[in-house]
Amino acid sequence: MPVVTVIYDTRSGHTRMMAEAVAEGARAVTGVKVKIMQVEEATGQDILETEGLIVGSPAHCGLLSWRLKKLFDDNADTAWGKVKGHIGAAFASSGGLGGGNEMTLWSILNILLNYGFLVFGLPEYAAPGVTAHYGAAAVGKPGANEIESCRLLGLRMAEFVLWMHPSGADVKPLTQQKSPRA
Repeated sequence: MPVVTVIYDTRSGHTRMMAEAVAEGARAVTGVKVKIMQVEEATGQDILETEGLIVGSPAHCGLLSWRLKKLFDDNADTAWGKVKGHIGAAFASSGGLGGGNEMTLWSILNILLNYGFLVFGLPEYAAPGVTAHYGAAAVGKPGANEIESCRLLGLRMAEFVLWMHPSGADVKPLTQQKSPRA
């Protein structure tokens, strides 16, 4: 059974709330095992042994947290270049507008690309003005719309993993969703 893994770091608990919503979205798809863990619990094997990896971080000066960076730095020998064809995505939270969410998302996606992950964002809107083009994002405590964006990110990851995994060849990602775009 293909695995979707959610690895996150959090300081305020906001990124944890987002991680739980991402995992909930992925669990909505039958045929995928979902693992969720804080960065301190994660290992190189967790990066290597997943078909879909979703990484979440608070924005630290527009970058992923040092704990997440350390996870990837310390496990390059284990997983770097060995996850070709696996799928990656990102989510981030910040303390305020202009707090660096998009840069944080890009820093996560950059690492995933370097490891060999195929990465994606969402063209759908979870609510008017709530996009996830580079990944799900929240400013402060995530509200209902941001939580829905996280669920959608997890749902799409599970669909893509099944679609690309040999056992899920007949599964196609949902492409017909009404967008509440503003």
